[in-house]
Amino acid sequence: MRDEEFLAFVAERRGHLVRTAVLLTAGDRHLAEDLTQTTLTQLYVRWAAFRAARNPDAYVRRCLVNALIDEKRRPWHREQVTEEIPDSVSSFMPFEDADPDVRTEALYAGLRELPPRMRAVLVLRYFHDLNVEETAEALSCSGGTVKSQAARALTKLRRGMSARLSPTPLRPNGAFRA
Repeated sequence: MRDEEFLAFVAERRGHLVRTAVLLTAGDRHLAEDLTQTTLTQLYVRWAAFRAARNPDAYVRRCLVNALIDEKRRPWHREQVTEEIPDSVSSFMPFEDADPDVRTEALYAGLRELPPRMRAVLVLRYFHDLNVEETAEALSCSGGTVKSQAARALTKLRRGMSARLSPTPLRPNGAFRA
């Protein structure tokens, strides 16, 4: 019975987990696949706890975020990139006029610059549309921490994307200049 339930869950939810992991890893699809696999392995082992969880979706998201944080804590897993970074867009464009693929890569690059916890706050709040309390519960922190982390992360993300996409720089507070 457990195996059938787990297989049905994987068939239904794996794609969604991978998409969330891609955002959490700022576009690193290989790491996202690894995190998803780690999460599913942990979920299989703890299937009874998952089934008993008050909010199973939050349980899975928390497992995924924990897998990311654990991965970043392992110094032996860190790799040194040896290849050069590919050429970026030659001319900057405003966000709304930018090619969707370019915007996506700018988003991933901006997310990559954020610490994993800030990234997790943004993904849970704005991709999963969780409110502050749900996000705080998923990350085992206070609502105030979620709010401050989200504000700081959005400012950093805006700056990073602006530098990549917009000819108009941001003000120091993260707002666009007119």
